[in-house]
Amino acid sequence: MYTSQDLRLSDGRTLRVHDSAAGAAGAFTVLWHHGSPQTGAPLEPLLTAARGRGIRLISYGRPSYGGSSPRPGRNVASAASDVEQLVDALGVDRFAVMGASGGGPHALACAALLPARVTGAACLAGLAPFDAAGLDFFAGMVGDGASLRAAASGRRARELHEATEEFDPDSFNDRDYAALAGAWSSLGRDVGLASAAGSDGLIDDDLAFVGPWGFDVSAIRAPILLVQGDQDAVVPPAHAEWLLRQCRESELWLRPGDGHIAVLDACPAAMDWLLARA
Repeated sequence: MYTSQDLRLSDGRTLRVHDSAAGAAGAFTVLWHHGSPQTGAPLEPLLTAARGRGIRLISYGRPSYGGSSPRPGRNVASAASDVEQLVDALGVDRFAVMGASGGGPHALACAALLPARVTGAACLAGLAPFDAAGLDFFAGMVGDGASLRAAASGRRARELHEATEEFDPDSFNDRDYAALAGAWSSLGRDVGLASAAGSDGLIDDDLAFVGPWGFDVSAIRAPILLVQGDQDAVVPPAHAEWLLRQCRESELWLRPGDGHIAVLDACPAAMDWLLARA
């Protein structure tokens, strides 16, 4: 259903890249940015939705995830330079980006920093910048955003937190747990694989989220779709609402009753939205 390869980058690092190649040359391409932690391998619901629309779905493991090399000190903007080399290697000129949870900010980075190539972006349950003016960043987060608070105190504090952190079952609502037991069971398995491989990627993600992102979301000119569950306790709705105010050509789908996982059911409709704006 997809092929995988290790792509050598200009600085000698490796990215593990996955490509459905649906429709072969000329197919509308969507590049998926995975959540935190995941391996970057494409999840079955995404492949099914892409295949049914003739979309070429590409994904990759961010540094330290899923076989990709570390990139010490990376920020959110770093994703754009990696993606630019990735699409060049695959012969893709124009493409859309999608990202969920921890992948959302990285999708926005590509939209901001690759404006001649990104046709649109869909960001599902994605964080706003840590320095977002007027946003109480941690308000409404389960556990008061403990892992991100630790990251804000530096790498050592985040590493110490990781050593004792336990999953809080209040992170998800009933609809989320139903999604994990059903259509999105592949997500749970992938998170398990990523977690078993170590926490470096997750820690680097959190440090990037609470540091300067390296770009201004208000400079994004591509159309942006924000999809948010109104019951999300991991990334509260205020983050999407802040992004809506800042991104000049943006639209928000606020989904009643959805939490952090169930919101992914909107992915097929989000692909249709991106197709319509290609």
